Amino acid sequence: MPQVDSALGPETATPFTEAAGETGLDFIHFNGMSGELYIAEMMGPGGALLDFDNDGDLDVYLPQGAMLGQGKTLADARFPPRSPLGDRLYRNDLEAGTLPRFVDVTAEAGIAAPGYGMGVAVGDVDNDGWPDIYVTNLGSNQLWRNDGPGADGTVGFSDVTAAAGVDDTRWSTAATFLDFDRDGWLDLFVGNYVDFSDATHKVCYEETSVADYCSPLSFRPAPDRLLRNRGPGKNGAVTFEDVTAAAGLAAAFGNTLGAVASDFDGDGWVDLYVANDAVENLLWINQGGVADGRVTFREEALPRGCAVNGSGGVEGSMGVDAADFDGDGDDDLFLTHLVGESNTLYRNLGDGQYQDSTIAFDLASPSLRYTSFGTAWLDFDNDGWPDLLVANGAVKTDLELARAGDPYPLHQPNQLFRNLGGERFVELEALGERSEVSRGAAFGDLDNDGDTDVLVVNNNGPARLLLNQVGAANRWLGLRLIDAAGRRDPLAVRVAVTTDGGRTVSRRSRRDGSYCSANDPRVLVGLGAEAPESVTVVWPSGLREAWRGLAAGSYHTLREGSGTEIAE
Repeated sequence: MPQVDSALGPETATPFTEAAGETGLDFIHFNGMSGELYIAEMMGPGGALLDFDNDGDLDVYLPQGAMLGQGKTLADARFPPRSPLGDRLYRNDLEAGTLPRFVDVTAEAGIAAPGYGMGVAVGDVDNDGWPDIYVTNLGSNQLWRNDGPGADGTVGFSDVTAAAGVDDTRWSTAATFLDFDRDGWLDLFVGNYVDFSDATHKVCYEETSVADYCSPLSFRPAPDRLLRNRGPGKNGAVTFEDVTAAAGLAAAFGNTLGAVASDFDGDGWVDLYVANDAVENLLWINQGGVADGRVTFREEALPRGCAVNGSGGVEGSMGVDAADFDGDGDDDLFLTHLVGESNTLYRNLGDGQYQDSTIAFDLASPSLRYTSFGTAWLDFDNDGWPDLLVANGAVKTDLELARAGDPYPLHQPNQLFRNLGGERFVELEALGERSEVSRGAAFGDLDNDGDTDVLVVNNNGPARLLLNQVGAANRWLGLRLIDAAGRRDPLAVRVAVTTDGGRTVSRRSRRDGSYCSANDPRVLVGLGAEAPESVTVVWPSGLREAWRGLAAGSYHTLREGSGTEIAE
């Protein structure tokens, strides 16, 4: 078995400390339930980590719910709101060596989002160096353009949804930015769930004749959308065009809850994996440019082994993430599912061919008793092997909790799995005894100390901030990537770090993954007890470069074109 360097063993107590309250992150989600059992009320929300003010630390964006049901008012709410309604933006006023300190700047930033929030995607759509925010809703979505600092230094946002042509009035969930045509402008995939409204609302019943939430199969699926960024028009504003049909994505869709973009087959063009609830998942393989400049996709999940589980069954896929967990240089997939189905690990066998390896890596049995949503491959102990965190919360009433009088009988504990050298996983008793209805989870280094922290967003409950206490005990290397034009945080950049022990650790830059959430775009590489010897970067343009002499224990900015070019 490969050598495993770690700051803790499987029996060690929690490596995370919950710090939302003491850091000022006072958000509490409101789901708008009134007893009518609307399917939407127990699905959201996600959340986002982003450096919206470019001060070097991660801020937080959180979508908020609203009252559901035509004619319903807050007086009808089973659980009255305990936070202001409308989405919230928190600025992180971090000082070196201290805890994050969050300040609610929603109003001063110009954010006015009173819809029923579901998820968040983050990307610099106009290439001005300031990250923009796309919010998915039950109903119209919103694109918040980051205007940068005004005369008084305050960073503000403008709602450019209509002008950019990116609205969707259906129930949108997962969204991700990706440059699928390699023209240097971020395009947008918008995943939609089901056709739900007051008119289509249904109440379903368990075998015990108890009324409960309906399955998504009780509703028609809502088609996804692929929007191509056309760049700035005559007035300088960015606009998008709907290329769903032209690119081939209208050929299949169904109940989308998760999406992640990566070059899964290693051909240099970014692909798209879509996690669907209760129907087959989709793997859209990018076919590259054609004679007229168009880019098309072909759906290949079934022949590539990642449409259904190893038994041939469809699953209730919620969250998804992609990373190289076994050190062979390609991206593997992990998906979260309903209680009784187990989560699923699809191992990349090379060139984007997958195999259900869940049982082989000891990840099946521990997940059977939970319904799981947000997730990510995160190297929490910085030993160089990506671990897994899973956010859990039921979608069907837990009868035992209900009989005990629990007012919201859906809560479950979250889980952390440690990667033992790419050979198997072991569940750690590491997240405490808290049991909540967790949905989205966003991952990033919120205190800039070199390890991955976690924002967990709960349905009808408080957001939680899990600060990592152990990762910085091992060596690490942080990378901030900038493309040749000086644009910040390019996506789908491939990074390989070779250590002085001869090991190569592969990572990619990304914001997407998890469930309806957006992550830290920086690349954080755990090194265990070893030191970095060289860093190789493959940019979306195809340029391959190397850097040497980067010191461990700090973040470094790498700009495309400033390294030593590597010939193919």
